[in-house]
Amino acid sequence: MLINDIPYHTIWLDDKGRIKTFDQRYLPFKIKIITLRTSDDVYSAIREMKLRGAPAIGVAAAYGMYLACKESKSASAPGKYILKKYKQLLSARPTAVNLQFALKNSLEEINNHDDKISAALEYANKLKAYEIDACKKIGEYGVKLIENIYKKKKSTVNILTHCNAGWLACIEYGTATAPIYFAAAKKIPVHVWVEETRPRNQGASITAFELYHNHIPHTIICDNAGGYVLQKKMADIVITGSDRTTANGDVCNKIGTYKTALAAFDNGVPFYAAVPSSSFDLSIDNGLSEIPIEERTPDEVDYISGLYKNKLVKVRITPPHSMSKNFGFDITPAKLVTGLITDKGIISPVRKENIKAIILSEFISQMRS
Repeated sequence: MLINDIPYHTIWLDDKGRIKTFDQRYLPFKIKIITLRTSDDVYSAIREMKLRGAPAIGVAAAYGMYLACKESKSASAPGKYILKKYKQLLSARPTAVNLQFALKNSLEEINNHDDKISAALEYANKLKAYEIDACKKIGEYGVKLIENIYKKKKSTVNILTHCNAGWLACIEYGTATAPIYFAAAKKIPVHVWVEETRPRNQGASITAFELYHNHIPHTIICDNAGGYVLQKKMADIVITGSDRTTANGDVCNKIGTYKTALAAFDNGVPFYAAVPSSSFDLSIDNGLSEIPIEERTPDEVDYISGLYKNKLVKVRITPPHSMSKNFGFDITPAKLVTGLITDKGIISPVRKENIKAIILSEFISQMRS
């Protein structure tokens, strides 16, 4: 996708084979490209949210395993070193299932080949290519929903989204944003309501940044305005991403998604989650009881960053003696989800048998072939 009309992926190898990505903490005010030279660099990038978004985290972790294999050549026990780094990367973020999926399959490829470095790099490149293709297919399937709305109303289609499930979270196209980009390419007039997404403001800072640079009309609203927008029928459809979707269709996504889904349900606005196959966790059914919810530092609630007199500054917005709690994600139960836009098609109604029939066997065979 574009930044200043220059195409980028979220993570890439430069002409010297170095791993490059954006430090997303500086967006939208500064475009900072960083080099991930070691597996520790990858761990820190994921842990500190320099790089975020479930598919991007998975791909970065796979490249982290490639770097770990290179590093293991100078270790006294290379196999033990690789396993140590596998466990370290696995601990970086607990909620997004892509991290577990990428690392498990990368380790399997490494253990099955003598040339472990080449095997790890080949898998990372394959996973990256898969995520790009998955988002493209999500766009191709999802754009039909926007087309149908446009055919009925004959005017601008208004889409509401929460957090960032755009290309910076997903290598290319994004999940929730892919249908929007495909609609714009078809000259369908679209407008996006961007919920700011406290406490890290990924909607206001990253989604809006992406939409601006890719020439998509949009308006930023505070999270609490989403319900009003839906009540007043100013949004035709809600599309979000997903960090983990269960076998029965419960959607785990950035904190605040559940509240948006409730408002959409109450006002008869369709709510869709855009989910690549790599973000499904078919080993669990009940998202509320089985998905570990990351609790992040209270500083993200207590402080807010912004641009002041052309400098990035951080200011406290809570009383210094008050306690803060920072839940990173919430669960939207399947009963509130109109459909799941996947790289295999749109799943609606959202039922366990429909999800397993479409997602499970084809995806596993594709990634291990």
